[in-house]
Amino acid sequence: MKKLTDQAAFRHGGEINTRIAQSPMLTNSGIDEKVSHDTIDYYATRSQSAGMVIVEYTNVSPNGGPSRSWARNREQLAIYDDRFIEGLSKVANVLKKDGNKAILQLAHSGREAAYRYTLGGRVEVPSAMNFPWINYPLHELTEDEVWQIVHDFGNATKRAIKCGFDGIEIHGANHYLIQQFFSSFSNHRTDYWGGNLEKRMNFSIEVTREVLKSVKENAPKDFIIGYRVSPEEIHGNNIGYTWHESQKLVEKLTKLFDLDYIHLSTMDYAGKPEDSELNYAQLLGKSIKTPTLEMIAGGIHSIKKMNDALKYADIVSLGRPTLIDPKISYKIKNGLSKEIYLEFNKQSVEDSHLTPGLIELLPNAPYFYMPGVEYLKELSNVKLDSTVTHNGASGKTTDKDYK
Repeated sequence: MKKLTDQAAFRHGGEINTRIAQSPMLTNSGIDEKVSHDTIDYYATRSQSAGMVIVEYTNVSPNGGPSRSWARNREQLAIYDDRFIEGLSKVANVLKKDGNKAILQLAHSGREAAYRYTLGGRVEVPSAMNFPWINYPLHELTEDEVWQIVHDFGNATKRAIKCGFDGIEIHGANHYLIQQFFSSFSNHRTDYWGGNLEKRMNFSIEVTREVLKSVKENAPKDFIIGYRVSPEEIHGNNIGYTWHESQKLVEKLTKLFDLDYIHLSTMDYAGKPEDSELNYAQLLGKSIKTPTLEMIAGGIHSIKKMNDALKYADIVSLGRPTLIDPKISYKIKNGLSKEIYLEFNKQSVEDSHLTPGLIELLPNAPYFYMPGVEYLKELSNVKLDSTVTHNGASGKTTDKDYK
């Protein structure tokens, strides 16, 4: 029987002190895409939130972000140039100060890089097409440009290693560029990068190959490599892929490459597709080749649900609970579960060291409902549109879920 307080060992020798990870979540704290004091303060406070903290999705290419933003001091972070190393090194250092692992998630936002257009750049996609919710021009990548992005992932990995991170996670989920290539809805190419399922897998495969090559050349042996995937892309009649296809993807990735873990991004860790009695973690878990571990995120907001999620996966990935209580894993590990903060209030907010960007965002985004989130409105000086969203774990929860 797996326990939250167990150590978990990865195939290359890396170990984490609990079976709890902190999910990558945008902090809206970058200034000109660089780490700010707010970024460092936020992550320093979360050095005991989990056995491994996965730092928010970070641009690997000049046009790979920023994703949605509303101010120059509320940006997504980047790692496409050496000038970002100094700040990200500080993030890695503060996260590791209590013996837990620091992982950096690498991403290209693709069509979601809306703020890059605001800043005068271009927004890159697998196929130029009409997306009803997008009101800015899109650039269809040439074959050479796709290969350049593949190399960007490798170069970003080398920088992450230089920064002192214990591992990286390839962001192949949440509608960003890697998923856009895998999706038949957004990928209409007929070259090496698209056409049938096998070709739609090629971008995922080549990115992973490039990352592993960089790790082999530059990283210590116990460096951790993960890959995040959304099990399905179904929006009404728009079907990008089903779990049947993502099952084939993770099977191929874990057969070809020595990945340490596959990270499932879901709205509900126990959620099931319409055509199966098994949940996504069970279905994709069948295709993950051992010794690659399985990690699951989605609606895991109580210790009861954490324990339940361990029935289906090796590691549970927490998002919103770590925003409310940045020492949640430490408290569980040390028998202090009754001291876990269950909602935002004066004391928990003081202890959480949320970035100003998060304080502004969270109370104005129903997507992110959390108990006590109304308290943050009193601290926010900026009123955002209520439609502001983020491509992370979703689904409204109730207070009961946090108890």
